[in-house]
Amino acid sequence: MHMMDEVAFITATRFSRQRMVTVSTDRIDFKRPIPAGTFVELVGKVIHVGNTSLKVAVEIYIEQMYAEGRELAIHGDFTFVALDENKKPTAVIK
Repeated sequence: MHMMDEVAFITATRFSRQRMVTVSTDRIDFKRPIPAGTFVELVGKVIHVGNTSLKVAVEIYIEQMYAEGRELAIHGDFTFVALDENKKPTAVIK
């Protein structure tokens, strides 16, 4: 979950180019286990933009070393709030 929050933070920050903080993790669905030695790919995508907040979906895909394709292992949604220099919520710049 730590890696998911990191990817969500990077996605939110790159989208808005503002100081962002995590305010909630709405839901995390574990669909497949991630065995040791498995490659993982984390993908973050902004799925909603509000006045001072935005929501980022993060997916973790797994890929076996010698197999074709990849599978969705985990999906989670994270909500962020934009902060100004006084650490007060501010409008998200789209």
